[in-house]
Amino acid sequence: MKSVQSVDPLSEKPAARMTDLLSAVWARLRGWEGLLLLLLLVVIAVNAARSPFYLSVGNQINLFQLSIEKIILALVLALIIINAEIDLSVASVMGLSACTLAFLFEKGVPAQWGILAALGVGLLCGAFNGFWIARIGLPSLAVTLAGLIGYRGVARILLEDRSITGFPAWFNRLGQQPLIGPLPLSLIIFFVLLSVALILLQSSAFGRYIYVIGNSRDVARYSGVKVARVKFLLFVASGFIAALAGLLLAARLGAVRGNMAEGFELDAITMVLLGGVSIFGGSGTLFGVGLAILLILNLRNGMSLMNVTGNTQTGVIGALLILSVLIPNWLQSARGIWRRRR
Repeated sequence: MKSVQSVDPLSEKPAARMTDLLSAVWARLRGWEGLLLLLLLVVIAVNAARSPFYLSVGNQINLFQLSIEKIILALVLALIIINAEIDLSVASVMGLSACTLAFLFEKGVPAQWGILAALGVGLLCGAFNGFWIARIGLPSLAVTLAGLIGYRGVARILLEDRSITGFPAWFNRLGQQPLIGPLPLSLIIFFVLLSVALILLQSSAFGRYIYVIGNSRDVARYSGVKVARVKFLLFVASGFIAALAGLLLAARLGAVRGNMAEGFELDAITMVLLGGVSIFGGSGTLFGVGLAILLILNLRNGMSLMNVTGNTQTGVIGALLILSVLIPNWLQSARGIWRRRR
């Protein structure tokens, strides 16, 4: 008789997990994220060929640092858009929080207390948005559009047309000098927030709730998901992170004005939608958003090396955003036509 060898089921688990992981990666690369990766590699190759300093550590850190506040906004906006909502007020919350710090500092309040007050203002703005959207049921587009105008108006009232400078040296260093090795505080905060967002979306019940609500609010509610609570917490987090980004911007610039961070919300939303997150909610990954962030940053850096004007750069990024919406729809229509013919 032939002996039968027993197979330890535990020894098969790592291999099975690796197979599943490779299959998931391959499925992503065959879609929109694969196209983003291809475009990113082309942009990097062209930029590296044009400048010997492009791939240096200093240039790569500078590339991130110049747009780090927008990138931080993109992380929280990705969660909100996957949840089938939108927050147009994030840049205005940034400006209001920074202006709160500057206003209090000008009145003689220590910067440490001003920072806490600015973060508190961000939480209040997020809670205000969340109340009207999650509890009352108003459309997030209308509520946050009103917030965009209202919060910016309060910021301008606080500082009028003045520019507040003279913050403590330790505060400016946090935004302008490396903290750990070559990494500034803002970049460290970004990596921490990215890790938290990845764990939240991929490995937690709250992340699954975000996707389920984005696909169908009614189905989520009938399944026992506390829809209002999830939405409220997302907007509170959005307000807090926007306030944090505003403080980082104030520290990097060393000055605060009432109009700071204007238009940042559009760049952040562009990063999210270009990354493959559906504007209708329910689909999208932080992997795609990360690729879109890298693509936009490297594309802007490359165009700057070629002395392309800022307006032209904005036009190119806008064209990319339009294509990111049109191409998936075209591909979906083409697949539908092909299936019907078969």
